[in-house]
Amino acid sequence: MSARWRAVSVVAAWLVAAPVVSAYLPLGTTVDGRSVLTRWTSMPIRYFVTDRGATDVSAAQLQTALAASFNTWAQVRTASVSASFAGFTNADPEREDGATVIGFQAHEELKRTLGVTTFTIDRTTGALVEADIFLNTLFDWSTAATGQTGRFDVQSTLTHEVGHLIGLGHSLLGETVLRAEGGRRVIAKRSVMFPIAYAVGTTLDRSLQDDDIAAVSATYPTPTFLRTTGSVIGRVTRGGAGIFGAHVIAVNTKTGQTVGAFSLDAQGRFSMDGLEPGIYVLRAEPLDDADVDSFFNDNVQVDANFKATFYSKLVAVPEGGAGSSVEIKVVAK
Repeated sequence: MSARWRAVSVVAAWLVAAPVVSAYLPLGTTVDGRSVLTRWTSMPIRYFVTDRGATDVSAAQLQTALAASFNTWAQVRTASVSASFAGFTNADPEREDGATVIGFQAHEELKRTLGVTTFTIDRTTGALVEADIFLNTLFDWSTAATGQTGRFDVQSTLTHEVGHLIGLGHSLLGETVLRAEGGRRVIAKRSVMFPIAYAVGTTLDRSLQDDDIAAVSATYPTPTFLRTTGSVIGRVTRGGAGIFGAHVIAVNTKTGQTVGAFSLDAQGRFSMDGLEPGIYVLRAEPLDDADVDSFFNDNVQVDANFKATFYSKLVAVPEGGAGSSVEIKVVAK
């Protein structure tokens, strides 16, 4: 048996229709009453590219940009990810046909949507069976080396979408402001997987940041990752009760490494892997710099009624494990 999911990437807002099971918001599902990661169980990931381009971007240029995006994730030394181009095809993305297909499609009804990633999963194991991506031809696209004014960068958008394709959800490491015409505008962000795109013409999302690297490494860990990095575990509470959906940020006081995670149960528990050994500052904050449905299903109740709060102590992260559990106590707004 299989199931189909969709992750929607947009200009000013995002929607993700997928269960959440652990830190970094990787995709997940329930198998026999237990939560499991939704991930590829074998590498390389074989993918096809549609043989139809868009205005000013050919199918061959799309493939070149896509190969660069896959390579960006594959170059993470602490993760085991690889992909293989299987050829061009006349098939469209978003077809449940067992093939991973990536290409352009016209979707005029999706007026703020740059691209969409869809998944087919095996409900008996949680493994990914296929994943398709389309970029919306409603927008103008470019593959220029340094970007092009008035056009969205194909490689930047695909790097984000490939993150979804390999099983990652969204990061909340970013700052936004509401736009009068609707949606949000990015002021700054520290993750390619932040759910809101940079302004048109930029190429900043071609490069991964700390949170992206920790996320892919935690999903496809190498022995080196498990041996050389550390973890933080703890709870976010208000009046002794756990908070679901609190965002916790860890910042290394020496290197500046910045990684985030969410508390994902009724006890407010969180776990954050992939941290360089060292001393960290922790901060808990409500989910308020993106739409809640960019991160969680509609039937999930996220608690955002608290003030951003720093943990009262510095936290030591050891190599190859976690230190003592912490409790970040917050108060209502």
